[in-house]
Amino acid sequence: MTSDILTYIGVLGAVLCAVGFALAQWNLLYLWISSLGLVINWFGDSLDGTLARVRETSRPVYGFFIDHTLDAFTICIMCIGAGLSPMFRLDIALLALAGYLVLSIYTYIGTILKDEFRLTYGSMGPTEFRLAVIIINTVAIYTQWQNCRIQIGGQAFGIFDILGFCIAVLLFAMNICQFLKDRKYFSEKDPVKPYNPNKE
Repeated sequence: MTSDILTYIGVLGAVLCAVGFALAQWNLLYLWISSLGLVINWFGDSLDGTLARVRETSRPVYGFFIDHTLDAFTICIMCIGAGLSPMFRLDIALLALAGYLVLSIYTYIGTILKDEFRLTYGSMGPTEFRLAVIIINTVAIYTQWQNCRIQIGGQAFGIFDILGFCIAVLLFAMNICQFLKDRKYFSEKDPVKPYNPNKE
């Protein structure tokens, strides 16, 4: 077992998650496959770096490149899969995807400028995100909530669509709050230089 193999196991878990979501159109019990895929994704994604550090085989540049390139790929697969499920509209799933990717980009900016890799915002991180989706899957299997529809502007939205929209708004809000906080920090670190007309 190597850290690269664990990374690819995480990708396989994401694909399995998306397949489970898509198959749930025919039977909600397939959401158990989706939840299993999330657990496998968590296993591979969480332990790949740990294994490299324990064995003292870390490759910081290569590891960062592979891990976060594939992270973007896997979250796209899972969100598209969710949009193909009977629980979420595709546009809602893609909105949540946009919020997640914007926050991820902000994390990478912070890694470069502050030498700080931030995995959690507030109390939410990738693990909590996966756990929330597993809970949603379980609720969908054992309730009829996915059949509840609300008409908004002539469009039908389910209970889980509204929940997905709230998650997307939360992701964008966390990004904006952190931006406002870091803007002050970077402004003080890199202050405005006085204008000197004699240099022209």
